[in-house]
Amino acid sequence: MVLDFNQFRWWGVWLACLAPLLFIIFQILTDGLGADPAQAIVLGTGIWAIRFLWITLSVTPLRKIRYLGWLVRYRRMLGLYALFYAVLHLLAFTTFILGWRVDLIWREFTARPYIIVGLLSLLLLIPLGVTSTKGWMKRLGRNWIRLHYLIYPAAILAMIHFLMQIRAGYAEQLLYVVLLSVLLGYRIVIKLFAKKFSKKR
Repeated sequence: MVLDFNQFRWWGVWLACLAPLLFIIFQILTDGLGADPAQAIVLGTGIWAIRFLWITLSVTPLRKIRYLGWLVRYRRMLGLYALFYAVLHLLAFTTFILGWRVDLIWREFTARPYIIVGLLSLLLLIPLGVTSTKGWMKRLGRNWIRLHYLIYPAAILAMIHFLMQIRAGYAEQLLYVVLLSVLLGYRIVIKLFAKKFSKKR
């Protein structure tokens, strides 16, 4: 049986996306999460949700580069992994920090602004994950593209959620802000040039 290269690459991307979770599980099994394992799991799943969200947004500009056009095939997978890690982040927080105590969940999810912002970001990502199939693309038609613009406010809210938790150094958060600014700024510039060009024609 000859393994198709595209199939091989698909499995490679899929495993690469799963690798952060496998590494977290490995750290749990080997007591490698430090003095506060619960917090490490919550932070780890959260940061990977943001990373996959940024990676998904980077597919559009990267596809313009020669030899990177194939990334478009995996944009849906990358977006679903962003949602996957965001859900894990929420479940980890609810399980390991709040212990599924209803009183704590109600208090945290209604009184903590950074949690409310993070939850809003996740809620915006859920319909994108649900409608990511080809069947939904056909049903929604042009509205599918409009719906998936929700990734932009979701990313901004995720960034705000991250920034609101700064306790000491801010270098890492600043890097993510710069990357998101570039990714969103690229789209704004492209749209402005497209409008300008269409007017000239």
